[in-house]
Amino acid sequence: MQAADIAAPARGAYASLEDLIALRFPARQLQLARRNRALSALTGPNKSNFRGRGIDFEEVRSYQAGDDIRSIDWRVTARTGNAHTKLFREERERPVLLVVDQRPAMFFGSSNCFKSVLAAHLASLLCWSALDGGDRVGGLVFDGHRHREVRPRRSRRTVLGLLSEVCAFNSALPLAAPAPTGSFADMLANLRRVAKPGSNIYLVSDFSGADDDNARKHMFQLAQHTQVTAIGCSDPLESQLPQGGRYAVTDGEARSELNTADRRLRREYHDAFSQRQHRLQQDLARLGVPLLQTSTAEAPFSLLQTYFGDSRR
Repeated sequence: MQAADIAAPARGAYASLEDLIALRFPARQLQLARRNRALSALTGPNKSNFRGRGIDFEEVRSYQAGDDIRSIDWRVTARTGNAHTKLFREERERPVLLVVDQRPAMFFGSSNCFKSVLAAHLASLLCWSALDGGDRVGGLVFDGHRHREVRPRRSRRTVLGLLSEVCAFNSALPLAAPAPTGSFADMLANLRRVAKPGSNIYLVSDFSGADDDNARKHMFQLAQHTQVTAIGCSDPLESQLPQGGRYAVTDGEARSELNTADRRLRREYHDAFSQRQHRLQQDLARLGVPLLQTSTAEAPFSLLQTYFGDSRR
């Protein structure tokens, strides 16, 4: 991939590992630690720089007036007969977890690429940028039927392993029926199990099913102990029906005809999409989670540069 391709949208129905590796060069222009004002404005009033403890144990010393009683080391206290408290140091280096949605609903696109490919390119840029910044990088890839975890490490091999998993899941789409399809809540449940307090999570998905009660509960718990950034992937055809005419449509099994010349249908279709996006943004904002929205018609690098551009370059 050449530098001239940076401002171009991702292309194709399937992600190429070669293209994902090539994104390491433009990723150097991103700085994930520099969350600018545009991103901070998306978090609403409930933002926090460090969620959860995000700290490492350092030593035990005698309890002093004013110490947090929650940090008392009861074992040492019982052994010595004198109150002792644990001291911690703040953990500035936070593991970065990329969560890449590759469910069947992501295997859709009408402009340039499928949403699943867009998610792969976004994840790749974030991976390389985090590694370049000295962070430990890992992630979770989910297709609704199975998932694969990659433990965070400060290693180029780990990033390549994660991107290889993304490509493997991507190339398996569409899933053969009748494979059971897991929900968005299932993906978050797996994420909660592997994400340690203080982790920096980038959740790349179309957020289909995010309005489920179980999904909301899992997202609430994640937002309490980690720093989550949501990146929503969509396609222009999901927000606006094509120009008036009769179109044959299919879900892979049934086939029907859609008449897009109906103005009322077109308006209701657009309004329904806008309302879903607005509800999602409101739900996340209440948790202090910023939502970055992009589509297959846009360049993934341009979106990330808007919020994570390195002003020093």
